[in-house]
Amino acid sequence: MELLAYFLDIVLHLDRHLALLLADYGLWIYLILFIIIFSETGFVVTPFLPGDSLLFVAGALAALGGEAANGMNIWILTFSLAAAAILGNMLNYQIGRFLGARVFKWEKSRFFNREALIKTHDFYVRHGGKTLVISRFLPIFRTFAPFVAGIGRMDYGAFCLYNMCGALLWVFSLCFAGYWFGNLAWVQKNLSLIIVGIIVVSLLPLLFAWGKQKMAEKK
Repeated sequence: MELLAYFLDIVLHLDRHLALLLADYGLWIYLILFIIIFSETGFVVTPFLPGDSLLFVAGALAALGGEAANGMNIWILTFSLAAAAILGNMLNYQIGRFLGARVFKWEKSRFFNREALIKTHDFYVRHGGKTLVISRFLPIFRTFAPFVAGIGRMDYGAFCLYNMCGALLWVFSLCFAGYWFGNLAWVQKNLSLIIVGIIVVSLLPLLFAWGKQKMAEKK
């Protein structure tokens, strides 16, 4: 329970924790954020890491770069995190390709969400390569989408194209949203609420799909 409470504190007060990391580690913050985004997109056992909210808050902190001696540069930030998202998906694809369809027989555990894997596979069957772009904005799905593409042995050239487009769209849109709006007084005062709002909005499609499935089961 203490670990869960600590994790929730990090997610809900991401602005405070990132600001402390920036103050303590300076330019090393780029590597720290790179590792987080790479891990969130590269390993099916780490979908719990912050993604959307992290990008927004990082962009908001980059907007303060001109005022802080160790502030972040928005262009270095966006290109480094886009690279992390692209490379993470590429690793995830190769892992899925190596393991193959036998992963569908794995039991659900603390570190592996079998139900999320199956739902992502169904989503991939319906939408094909576009899944890699759409899922970028869907927590959990974006972690499993490249893994499923690897299991299905999606053409690697097509995978790379969709992967790159999705990563650039995801990282640039959220980082620059934080960069442009993060300096507004109202946003700064309510950043924790905005983080919660981003998380809720990003989860709405998943909640809608879950509700639709439950209604279909009742019928």
